[in-house]
Amino acid sequence: MVILGIDPGTGRTGFGYINIEKGQKPTLISCGCITTPKEKTGAERLKILFEDITSKIKEIKPDELAMEKLFFNRNVTTAMSVGEARGVILLASALNSIPVFEYTPLQVKETLSGYGRASKSEVKETVKLHLGVEKIKGPDDVADALAIALCHAFAVEFER
Repeated sequence: MVILGIDPGTGRTGFGYINIEKGQKPTLISCGCITTPKEKTGAERLKILFEDITSKIKEIKPDELAMEKLFFNRNVTTAMSVGEARGVILLASALNSIPVFEYTPLQVKETLSGYGRASKSEVKETVKLHLGVEKIKGPDDVADALAIALCHAFAVEFER
């Protein structure tokens, strides 16, 4: 099964594809970050995100998509922006018949590290360990997307 993990955002959206097979360690297929230009309007940035996500879905054809659930912190503007990004990602998934699963940051941290207050660096190290890679290129959004994909992989494995 191929899982696409997404850490949504209008400015930066991290993504990571992993493959899972029963009884095997998850493997990294590819990962990266979609960045939209700050000088573009909000609608233009969302269009870029939609087109890039759609292109990535068509390129690798994931079986399932796992995304960070909207986490409402103190900054309303950021929450609205992330909500808009999530919307275009959900649309791209629906148009390509990809089921979506959502996880809170707490669920991801607890699943990967056993501790819901794990730091970003601890989560990143755990992701590298589970995937057997020495380095994750790009901003933290990429490691976060892979962490979300792994969280879903472990949930799928548990259900089996």
